[in-house]
Amino acid sequence: MKLTPVGIDIAKAVFQVHYVDGETGEIVNKPIKRAKFLEYFANRAPCLIGMEACGGAQHWARALTRMGHQVRLIPAEFAKAFNIRNKNDAADARAIWLAVQQPGRPVAVKTEAQQAVLALHRMRQQLVKFRTMQINSLRGLLTEYGEVMGKNRSALDKAIPVVLARVAERLPAVLIDTLREQWNGLTKLDEQIAEIERRLRQWMKEDQAVKAIIAIPGVGVLTATAAVATMGDAKAFRSGREFAAWIGLVPKQTGSGGKVSLLGISKRGDTYLRTLLIHGARSVLHHAKEPGPWVEQISKRRPVNVVIVALANKMARMIWAILAHERQYQKGYVSAKPA
Repeated sequence: MKLTPVGIDIAKAVFQVHYVDGETGEIVNKPIKRAKFLEYFANRAPCLIGMEACGGAQHWARALTRMGHQVRLIPAEFAKAFNIRNKNDAADARAIWLAVQQPGRPVAVKTEAQQAVLALHRMRQQLVKFRTMQINSLRGLLTEYGEVMGKNRSALDKAIPVVLARVAERLPAVLIDTLREQWNGLTKLDEQIAEIERRLRQWMKEDQAVKAIIAIPGVGVLTATAAVATMGDAKAFRSGREFAAWIGLVPKQTGSGGKVSLLGISKRGDTYLRTLLIHGARSVLHHAKEPGPWVEQISKRRPVNVVIVALANKMARMIWAILAHERQYQKGYVSAKPA
């Protein structure tokens, strides 16, 4: 059965809906209040609903899917390409309506549990970022008084008690007390980050998919939980290469007249998951006792950073293969080539 395409521009209070009535051919582009939104679609025949992947989209996608509609979450940059004139709610809804009818990889609709795990990752990421800012701020402020310390955290912890004692002889006590409070606050941030990581490890023990992929070299708790939660349904991807491309671990292409050149990685898709995979690949390359013959061979003919990205691409493909085919990780496994 052919589904009626519907484009929806979601917002905080008023949603804009755009579609073409299949019976009358009328173009409908109307605002709907938030309280009446689900009621509007409750008794309609199943539709192909497109929404921009933004704040609140996952919640509405789950609610509409339970009603029997097919929902596709459109990446913002893809939907933007179809808005060629003025930007307003009506134009955005029409652009989403056009985009949902085009081939393309939508953002996965996640379960509430998967979204909860991603929320933990986002909060941890924010705390790590704030901790880094706090460390750099302390170093920068003390540099103004001629006290220079190393960049890493251990250098700061080792030097700052002596530095504060030394500058306390010539600086106001209110500044010294504040600097000491900011330094002590780093310990509280460490505890919050450690607690989130503990909860992620607990979720890992309860999720079979996470336990399956954590056996891959270079895949730790953060990468495994983020990959399972971000991917959604692994079978939505046709191959491991498509999953790696969706993350942004494949080269960009440029060319004309039949000549195609490959550039660096595209950096499309999920930046956070791509970063975790690249860090994991770097740890395998630099710290693993036996990185494997494939890594050793490619390391002889490619620069280090290229090898790291290539290994991250391979790790992404292995994650997809294990989850899509519901298998366990096997070291040295070689897939059989089709005849």
